[in-house]
Formats: sequence, C-alpha cells, structure tokens
Amino acid sequence: MPKPLIYKGRASISNTVGRFEKLNRQAEDDGWGCLDAALPPLPTEVIIDSSKSVITYNDSPDIPFDRSINPYRGCEHACIYCFARPTHAYLGYSAGLDFESKILVKPDAARLLREELAKRNYRCAPLALGTNTDPYQPLERQQRIMRQILEVLSETRHPVSIVTKSALIERDIDLLAPMAGQGLVSVYLSITTLDRTLARTLEPRAAAPQRRLEAVARLREAGIPIGVMVAPLIPVLTDYELESIVSAAHKAGAQSVQYILLRLPLETADLFAEWLQQNYPLKAEHVMNRVRDSRGGKAYDAAFHQRQTGGGSYADLLAQRFKLITRKLELTGSLPALRSDLFRPPNLGGQLSFDFFD
Repeated sequence: MPKPLIYKGRASISNTVGRFEKLNRQAEDDGWGCLDAALPPLPTEVIIDSSKSVITYNDSPDIPFDRSINPYRGCEHACIYCFARPTHAYLGYSAGLDFESKILVKPDAARLLREELAKRNYRCAPLALGTNTDPYQPLERQQRIMRQILEVLSETRHPVSIVTKSALIERDIDLLAPMAGQGLVSVYLSITTLDRTLARTLEPRAAAPQRRLEAVARLREAGIPIGVMVAPLIPVLTDYELESIVSAAHKAGAQSVQYILLRLPLETADLFAEWLQQNYPLKAEHVMNRVRDSRGGKAYDAAFHQRQTGGGSYADLLAQRFKLITRKLELTGSLPALRSDLFRPPNLGGQLSFDFFD
C-alpha cells in the first residue's frame, strides 16, 4: 500500500467523513498511481457562519469561565491534537482535513456581541476567547473579526481572557494595553514544544515556538498580564520538555504557567494515531500506551476534573514535576482576577446615553 502523502501546511492525513453522516468515502488505488501523485496545495475555503448569537454559555465545573466567543469554526493552525476537531462533525464536515481547510467565519460577530451586551438582562462576567479554535489563526489577518470584537469589549469595558498560539496578538496591543490598565484583560500563550522540527509537523501553521516566546515578552513589556499554557503536554513526544518550556516562559516574562495533558476526544484519537504512524512510527505505540495509562485505559476520559490533567501514576508524576519547577521559579500563582464592575452597556443608537463613569 503506498505511503500516504501530506498536504503542505496541513497535519491531517485523512478526511474521514463526520460521525453523523450516513455515507462514507475511501480513497482506492486503481493502478494508475493516483495515490502516489504529488498533492497540489489544499486551499482554505472561507464559509460564512450566519449564527444569530455569538456568546456561548456553559456550566462546566472545571473551567474558570461561564461564557465564551469563537469567531471561527475550524482552524488553519492545523494542530493534529486539537480537541476541537470533532465539533466540525456537527457541521457535516470531517474532523480531518476539513477542520483545517473549511473555516467558518462570523463577520457579524462584533454587531451581534454589541446587541447581546446591550440587553437589559445581561450580567457582566469575563468572556473567554480561544477556548475552542484560535481567534488569531492566519485568517484573522484579513478578516479582523477578533480585532472588531476587542473594540466592542474595550468600548464597553468588558473583561476578557484570551488563549492563543499566535504572535498576531501583538497587532492588538494598542487595545489590550489600556484594557489591562483597567484590569480587564489577561492572556495565555500556548506552547507545546520548543523543538522547531516537531512543531512544524505537529502544528504546521502556528507561530514558531521562539516567536511565541517573543510575543510573551512584548505583551509583558506592554503591561498586559501574560501567562503560558504548556498545552497539550504529549506523552513521550513532549513531556520531557516540561521543565524547559516552563523555564523559557519564565525567562520571557510569563507571570503564570499552567499545563494541560493531551486530550483526544472522538475523531481526534484516530487522527492523532494516524499522524503518529506517519511521523513517529517507532514511538507511536509507546505514546498511545502512555495516553491510555493516564485516561483509565482509554484514549480519552471526559470526566470533569480529570480531562485536563488525567489520572494514574504517570499523570501524578507530571503533576509533581510541574509543581517542583513552578515553585522553584515562583510561578505558582494565577494571573490577576478580572474586573466586571466597570462594564457599561453599549449604546445602539436612537436613545440618549450619559456616561457617568469618567
């Protein structure tokens, strides 16, 4: 059987149909060598998301926020481990290449946000951005949806936390720095590995590891509360880097460091295993065995309070190592709590508004 070919800038090898679809498709070699032919570039398809609301609420007991915004569905960063991949199945797409190349954008996000914040029954609490797909993925350079959302949040003095693995966040320092001065924003940069070669195949369109560390330094210099998320920590492949990443984050100016153990829900598990066989065949079985060791014998355990850090002796060892290095570097705290008391609803026009806050 011919070795599968990889699209440049993509991590997924396959594009298996979504789990809700009735029909399946499979590539077959008919003897003409099609499966061995060089693959053309796989372009990104931009699809308009016509959602009528933009804020998503949750009541999960193990995450520190109850509301979030995702300007994009799907992510060009193409991280093979992304736990958000299975969400593309709800749209009729594959969690594989479709997730990386068919990106739904929300061009009306800022307008919808303004309308939701203006509702009389809205109660302000920190919004989270980057909890599912990255708000600063490459498309943001042209779409500028995240920028527009931040403009609304800045205008209304609404608190926001951001997680990204993109240095593009530096573009918005002019908005983030004043908000930080009011206690309205905190940022975590996600770093998976310091190995450039590994990063190139693992998360092919994300910023290089050193570039993310530079972004940490620039955000800190601008007075923006900044932390680093070692995420995901991958057994065998990156777990040995834990101390190195934390130390590099500290040197760059991070005020807090957290970590998340690799999570492989639904289709992500098969996609990741396929990627391992393609790129690290001699380590593949070892990696997946360690994953199962930390997930009760399964590829993933979705139980609250376990899904972020795992369980068992292997997960306990990681937790101890993390505790030791963060204590040594005095990084055991969290970023400052965000303020919600400065919020002022937006004026949608048609009514007089009086600003009593200045």
